[in-house]
Amino acid sequence: MERKIILNLAMSLDGYIAENDGGYDWIKGDLDSQLNTLKSFDLSDFASDVDTIVMGKTTYLENGPITRKNFPSQKILVASNKPLNFELEKVERIHGNIIQQILELKQTPGKNIWLFGGALLTDNFIKADIIDEYIVGIIPIILGDGKKLFLGRNPRIQLHLTGNYVMDGIVILTYEKIS
Repeated sequence: MERKIILNLAMSLDGYIAENDGGYDWIKGDLDSQLNTLKSFDLSDFASDVDTIVMGKTTYLENGPITRKNFPSQKILVASNKPLNFELEKVERIHGNIIQQILELKQTPGKNIWLFGGALLTDNFIKADIIDEYIVGIIPIILGDGKKLFLGRNPRIQLHLTGNYVMDGIVILTYEKIS
């Protein structure tokens, strides 16, 4: 089975994945479970099929300690053109042609690759059209400003809806790319 590159993140109803300062404390449901689906998205199950998490340096600095604590068995690749000023087990810097490096990694044996974010890093993956699956949690909030998920000038990418879940006001949509 070939590894997949999977974008899995949350965004506001108006398309933002973080506030301008990187804040994400708004990523939560509205605590109304009336419309919850019987089947829910299980992040632990998702993570058990992932052995590599890819994120930008800013995203790592804001989320890395939480990510390392919650997903200790996954290797984290931090995309940065500058050397990292920290050395941690299972955390590596990648730089240069990151898209090519991840495509090469995808061809090696292993589990799926989770594209965790950073708006600019994610934009490069979207523009290169190498994301196999999109999992997007839509948070019940309009931020009005922040870091957008889709920065524009993207290729047309045909998707197929493979799942939908509602959990406490958060709608989670899963799509696979149609080849």
